[in-house]
Amino acid sequence: MKTATVRDLRNDFARLSAWLENGEQVEITKGGKPFAHLVPATPRKPAKPDILKRLKKTWGTRVFSTKEVADMRAAELEGEEG
Repeated sequence: MKTATVRDLRNDFARLSAWLENGEQVEITKGGKPFAHLVPATPRKPAKPDILKRLKKTWGTRVFSTKEVADMRAAELEGEEG
């Protein structure tokens, strides 16, 4: 763990920032005593939607035949024309 003073934090933040970007933890001291600990932030990954779960919830285990799919597409196209 790297160590820096409050003065370093104020006057030389670029150096401390570089340490954090490299994954280092930094202990900040004030008057020679530990004052705070800086740790790098952990990147947050957005949650991916569970498409298969949503499809199963909507349609269940139903499998459409080729004719049913063709009929649904024809119905959609008729709706767009009218």
